Amino acid sequence: MNSQLEKIKNEAIAAIGRARDENTLTQAEIRALGRKGALTEFLRDLGRLAPEQRRAAGEEGNALKKELESVITRRRAELQKIAASGLAEREWLDVTAPGRELPAGHLHLTTQAIREITSIFSRLGYNCVSYPEVEWDWYAFESLNMPKDHTARDEWETFFLSGPSHHKFGRLVLTPHTSSGQVREMERGELPIRMVNIAKCYRRQSDVNHLPMFHQFEGLLIDKNIAITHLKGTLDYFAREFFGAGRRTRLRPFHFRFTEPSFEIDVSCGVCGGTGESRGGRCRVCKQGWLELGGAGMVHPNVLRAGGVDPREWGGFAFGWGVERTRMMKSAANIDDIRVLYKNDARFLEQF
Repeated sequence: MNSQLEKIKNEAIAAIGRARDENTLTQAEIRALGRKGALTEFLRDLGRLAPEQRRAAGEEGNALKKELESVITRRRAELQKIAASGLAEREWLDVTAPGRELPAGHLHLTTQAIREITSIFSRLGYNCVSYPEVEWDWYAFESLNMPKDHTARDEWETFFLSGPSHHKFGRLVLTPHTSSGQVREMERGELPIRMVNIAKCYRRQSDVNHLPMFHQFEGLLIDKNIAITHLKGTLDYFAREFFGAGRRTRLRPFHFRFTEPSFEIDVSCGVCGGTGESRGGRCRVCKQGWLELGGAGMVHPNVLRAGGVDPREWGGFAFGWGVERTRMMKSAANIDDIRVLYKNDARFLEQF
């Protein structure tokens, strides 16, 4: 038995002495004192000895266990000291060096456009307001001269929401256009009005020029002696400030239920430069050199009445443009697919 303990001791102390880091020391400890270690196996076999031999061998085995634990503790302290002594060389820190600059993002293109649009119209005396994205049918359609079941509603491909209907206002919808804010603004009763309403809109469309969720800015001016020339001058001023002096705009006669007369507003395409051709073929954005940005017109008398305004005394104009489409038409933007704005591709977003 003594020779067996001596062999266990010598092998364990040799392994502990050879350990050059805490990991190899732990392995040596496991081989000697672990659940299946040499000394543990020795003590487990003592049950087969006679009582007198068992007591003597057990005392010697336990004494060896305490001795090995003491040797391991000392060796671990030595290894930790050695590791700490080299730490200053391996992980030195120059406290005088400037810190690393954390990566910082920037405002999204849509947010940048909204702020620029707001700034331009504020110079014309317009107030920026915000009206609900979840709207009543009455404000989204009926108050805008589109009665229930009127075919003009089909153009907006509306998302209706489940829930109770209001006895006057009808069902809830995700507002398809910011024009729903016109009557809400008139209901405040503060005339004259110069309003820009910027909010999200929702329609069932998705292609290079359309998004199912997009932002729109709605302009509304209500005053006395207002004519189409005021509308044209306002839109020309905005186009010049936002796109630059080299861009052209045009008004095309159209039909909207809430304006009369009505127009669609086009701008010369910023992708193809107004030529209708891009990358050796037809421009995939405009197809013809012009891109529609939105609608405009003189506010219909029925809309004025719905807002509690007397059309015999007051008149005005309104316009609604898509923010994302307006931004993609900015000179040198070269964005030929509006959907890329919301794909969260850092390679694209970091360019702006």
